[in-house]
Amino acid sequence: MSHTVRSIHKFRNARTVRTAVSAAVVLGLAVGLGACSESVDQVDKAVNETYEVTYEVTGTSVDEIQFHAGGGKAMDPEIETVKSPTLPWRKTVTLRGIMPPAVMPIALDETGDDVACSITYKGKVIKEAEGEGLITGGGCVAVSPVAG
Repeated sequence: MSHTVRSIHKFRNARTVRTAVSAAVVLGLAVGLGACSESVDQVDKAVNETYEVTYEVTGTSVDEIQFHAGGGKAMDPEIETVKSPTLPWRKTVTLRGIMPPAVMPIALDETGDDVACSITYKGKVIKEAEGEGLITGGGCVAVSPVAG
């Protein structure tokens, strides 16, 4: 085989290999971007999906109850406050996306009050806490059920 013929074969083989590698890279990118696009779609859906939770606070007395009621941004929710609530206290709210459900009863009595809180989603308690304390009688914060 002459030198020229060998060079042509090398060139063709190199071009074939480059074409195959390029095709594999393009295919890999397409598959990767498709998976990435799927993840983005899932996040978008979760961020826009709404869900309802019910907060409940029980005990002897609290000075106020703070809770997420759906306002603000998912990672910077507005906190609503109820002053001098009658116990037991219950409130159902609609939250959106990855916003965490949270309810925080606050008792300022120095002797400490027995207080309990819970968060219920679709009939199941997803978070509950109880305690005595100078500043807070308990607090419940859960992970958004649509984030998981």
